[in-house]
Amino acid sequence: MTQYRPDTMKFGAFIAPYHALSENHTMTLERDMQLVQLMEQLDFDEAWIGEHHSAGFEAIASPEVFIAAVAERTKRIRLGTGVSSLSYHHPLILADRMVQLDHQTRGRIMFGAGPGQLPSDAVMMGIDPRKQRDMMSASLECIVDLLDGKVVTRDEGWFQLKDARLQNLPYQRGGMEVAVACAITPSGPVTAGRLGAAMLSVAASSGEGFATLPDHWRICEEVARENGRQVHRDTWRIVAPIHIAETREQAFAEVSQGIIPNVLDYMRRMGAQLPCFEGIETGEDATRSWCENAWMTFGTLTCGTPDDVADRIEEMLDQSGGFGTFLLLAHNAASWEATQKSYELFSRYVMPRFQNRDRRSQSLQWIADNRGQLFGSVMQATQQAIDKHKERMA
Repeated sequence: MTQYRPDTMKFGAFIAPYHALSENHTMTLERDMQLVQLMEQLDFDEAWIGEHHSAGFEAIASPEVFIAAVAERTKRIRLGTGVSSLSYHHPLILADRMVQLDHQTRGRIMFGAGPGQLPSDAVMMGIDPRKQRDMMSASLECIVDLLDGKVVTRDEGWFQLKDARLQNLPYQRGGMEVAVACAITPSGPVTAGRLGAAMLSVAASSGEGFATLPDHWRICEEVARENGRQVHRDTWRIVAPIHIAETREQAFAEVSQGIIPNVLDYMRRMGAQLPCFEGIETGEDATRSWCENAWMTFGTLTCGTPDDVADRIEEMLDQSGGFGTFLLLAHNAASWEATQKSYELFSRYVMPRFQNRDRRSQSLQWIADNRGQLFGSVMQATQQAIDKHKERMA
């Protein structure tokens, strides 16, 4: 398999988010915004914000509203919908809102698209979950054309477009980046390839999701070629849950404190009957299970030191053949204080290993290789200065 390594890998977070029902919803929204602000301070590149309407835990209903607010608190970090559930929206209205956001943020917007994750959301709106992928595909085709400035006429039954056009185009001169959510099935890679969009692999660390990474890229690339499109690995984003502390023991303990109310309870209440959930009574049991097993689309948790997480990213690079951006799943299993420290450690010690910053090491090595000549000259210059001073004094 061809291995691709970006000169400078990008990093960000996928913020669904996940918050226990016992927490104050108003404060969790504030904390999610603070997380994006912290990420900008730590030199992360992007943040993706989810859309959900039921089940209580993933309680951001409008990524657009959230992005508009957090954009006022930040200056550089790019912001994306992670993802907009296309089967819930009219494509013209959604495209127009994204264009407005792009102008308000002076071009910091990315458009992530998916069919809608929670079947409970769809059922409340009278949508058959079995039809959501086809609905997403039809909607996204129209949105891509609208963002390109085309006039669109189309009747899908659940939406109609008649000579539809956007009154404004995106602020970004090269066009707004569009990314398609991919989990395990090939439908995401097919859609991304057909439209020349980026892939957003949200289940990359799960058992099946990890195994299908090379097939997903192959499918995307082949379909793109068949449709006269181009895709590049640099736009491919991989999502995985991680938590970092100074030691493995500390990282394990920090996740164990909050994993049951923040992650495990949610998955159990959603009806997941997995063998790895059986016999879990304590936070330590739950953390151990998540580190050893794939918890559905949440994947497998990497919990340890910066070196442990860097090794995991290397493993995912090898498995996939290469990608451009690694996204941390914002699981909130650890406390807010421990989470902030984890992001800081990731920025300080993990990110530099995958970015073109080895010139500092090269500079030091060059000095080491030439230290005899370099420092010999310094010593000679020092002695000459001493001798000249003695001559003046004489």
